[in-house]
Amino acid sequence: MDFKSELDAIRDAGLYRRLRRMESASSRVVVVEGREMLMCASNNYLGLADEPLLQETAIEAIRQFGTGSGGSRLTTGNTALHEHLERELAEFKGTEAALLFNTGYMANLAALTTLVGSGDLILSDSLNHASLIDGARLSRADVQIYEHCNLTDLEKKLAVARGLKTSESAESAESAECISDSRIRSRKGGLYDRILIVTDGVFSMDGDIAPLPGICDLAERYGADVMVDDAHATGVLGSKGAGTADHFNCQTRVAVQMGTLSKALGAEGGYIAGSRDMVEYLINRARPFIYSTAMSPAGIGAVLAALQIVKNEPVRRSHLLVRAKRLRHQLLAADFEVLPSDTPILGIVLGEADHAVQFARELEAVGVFAPAIRPPTVPAGTSRIRLTLTASHTDADMDSIVKAFQQARTNLAEGGA
Repeated sequence: MDFKSELDAIRDAGLYRRLRRMESASSRVVVVEGREMLMCASNNYLGLADEPLLQETAIEAIRQFGTGSGGSRLTTGNTALHEHLERELAEFKGTEAALLFNTGYMANLAALTTLVGSGDLILSDSLNHASLIDGARLSRADVQIYEHCNLTDLEKKLAVARGLKTSESAESAESAECISDSRIRSRKGGLYDRILIVTDGVFSMDGDIAPLPGICDLAERYGADVMVDDAHATGVLGSKGAGTADHFNCQTRVAVQMGTLSKALGAEGGYIAGSRDMVEYLINRARPFIYSTAMSPAGIGAVLAALQIVKNEPVRRSHLLVRAKRLRHQLLAADFEVLPSDTPILGIVLGEADHAVQFARELEAVGVFAPAIRPPTVPAGTSRIRLTLTASHTDADMDSIVKAFQQARTNLAEGGA
């Protein structure tokens, strides 16, 4: 492959990416390549990544268990610390059990390549995270994409998968006689062993929330199961911060709850939560779990402290969501195109990739760090600035962000005149 030519083509399309060097901890204000800026693109939603309590518990975990786990969980890497965190996560998510993974990406790959396979069907939201897409591709199950958060399209695909005519009433699908051992007819006339509806809880680029109660209704009606990726909802949504299922009070209706420890919880890693039998099956069959060295003690210690903060300091969540709502209204009032969202993720659509990149540079010039988001992460023509707030941001920060956006727009307009 001619890598230089490929890179030149990426540059010409306005899609070239480079690593940016952070020279301070992930916090409200950061140092980026020698410049102090207001951080507006971090997933550190609760401001815990530099929280002293997390640092102290991480250090204590290192003192007790060392810096590395020394092996996979099934050989020498399983410690009392791992098991403690899994019990805490299961209680937090309202499930029988939970299983740790090194990253959220690996958790999704493990779940989708282990829990479904040849003879099964995955129905996946069109805007699902890349890790869900990759996991579905590797699963060997049939995969169908339904329109983003569109329950009508999801039901049509469920009906076709069951061999029903789309004109047949929903009542006919509710009949128990229509479901035989939760097996679902494929379009070719065979039977799917299992059907799994897979969705993000909070969509990472748009910030909207999946219509989970409706998805669960359809899953129950058509004999399917539901998997939710709660990476951006864990610690943020719900009466106790446990995520999307907690937000909608439908924990018992979701078979597979995935989440990360690297966003609102301020550390690293991922998990799958669900029934004890499912977790035991993953332990015995999930290759990303079996063949990976176990999470390091420091990260586990930090997450244990983060979970206590989430439980004991709900004001962090409420502060975060109030600030996000305020900033969204301010940007709309300033005539920016802001995608609908009730979460800390605000997508300000700018259009073409080059324009988004230039806009991000203008923001940096006035001290706001919020890189451009471009294809293939988002669809062509919808390149944007993706703002993500944390509980550490202040009212004054909101005003500064809006002023920075207005200044960037003015500077670009004058430059093009």
